Amino acid sequence: MSRITVCLAVAAVLASASGAVEAATLVVTPGPDAQERLQTALLDAKPGDTVQIAAGRYDLTDGLSLDVDGVTVAGAGPDATVLSFKGQKGAGEGLLITSDRVTVKDLAVEDTRGDGIKSKGADDIRYLNLRVEWSGGPKEANGAYGVYPVSSQRVLIDGVVVRSASDAGIYVGQSRHIIVRNSRAEFNVAGIEIENSMFADVHDNVATRNTAGILVFDLPNLPQMGGHSTRVFNNQVVDNDTPNFAPKGNIVASVPTGTGVMVMANRNVHVFDNAISGNQSAGVMLVSYTQAFNDPAYNPLPRDIVVRDNRLGRNGWDPKFPGGPEIAKALGGPLPPLVWDGVRAAGGKPAEVKVRLADGPVLNLNLPGPGRVDAAAPTVSASVIDAAFAEPPAVRFEPARP
Repeated sequence: MSRITVCLAVAAVLASASGAVEAATLVVTPGPDAQERLQTALLDAKPGDTVQIAAGRYDLTDGLSLDVDGVTVAGAGPDATVLSFKGQKGAGEGLLITSDRVTVKDLAVEDTRGDGIKSKGADDIRYLNLRVEWSGGPKEANGAYGVYPVSSQRVLIDGVVVRSASDAGIYVGQSRHIIVRNSRAEFNVAGIEIENSMFADVHDNVATRNTAGILVFDLPNLPQMGGHSTRVFNNQVVDNDTPNFAPKGNIVASVPTGTGVMVMANRNVHVFDNAISGNQSAGVMLVSYTQAFNDPAYNPLPRDIVVRDNRLGRNGWDPKFPGGPEIAKALGGPLPPLVWDGVRAAGGKPAEVKVRLADGPVLNLNLPGPGRVDAAAPTVSASVIDAAFAEPPAVRFEPARP
């Protein structure tokens, strides 16, 4: 036996004795029983393993799931590895992830009956170089969300393309420490949505041909409320003109067609250095939550909002929100690029609402309460500067380890 062989054998014995196990790559190829083989690989994977899905088209009839920490699910590229759920029998997600430190990359998910890729309670989740699409175009029957991390910490969405989701293409909900970058959302109801979340950076994305480009919302009666500290910057929010096709009753079903950026009931949101144009209702809208709620901890008003240094093109020439056409007629032309409902108090209790809207002119509707468009007293000013607000810190986190 050679000296090298002896050394390798000794190393193997020592590794075995210490419990160390090398990461494995589980390869799945197209062909018969791909559904079973792919799900089996996701079940058999151990922390540190990679489930490698080879190039090809996979016609799947049921959703997939992963509940193992530290696994990478990788294809050969979003145009090479395609998971098609056109024949899906159930109404669930294409891929559901409920474990931490997972990376999903380099593949496409098409035509799921439910959400495309969802992760729940999955910290250190990475969505990289993905495509999620409903190939028939915008339809109410499409799945709600393209990529959908919820109740998570340290979320990275990078290089993702989503088309034709009936709610939001790229959605992050009830999470903390979020980065959405270098991605494209088109032909969705909402292109990108940050909801009930804290510390989010949304930058260097393209949101186009959606009903609305980028939304930052906070909703009542959810486990995590009080969303705050979001930066929306260096994005292209252009030509959002797809008629709203969300199912009735969804919160985004009321979003006006042709909205660029909308901030609702959130705090400390900074919108800056974006290109915003071609949005027929408004470039930027600040609005209150208008539906009934019974949660005393919930604040329905947008506050501590900064809009500055954006490159604003043509917006607001055909507003689709209630009262919009009448206000535009009264003004004698397109609406100003910034529209604020002007609500400073709600529920009979005064609220400390301050804004810094520097990208004027600004249309302030001066509503006496959320949704009270019937009592609007619109005014236009060059800006609204109530106070200065410190910009939220940049979101940074270390890459996750298996």
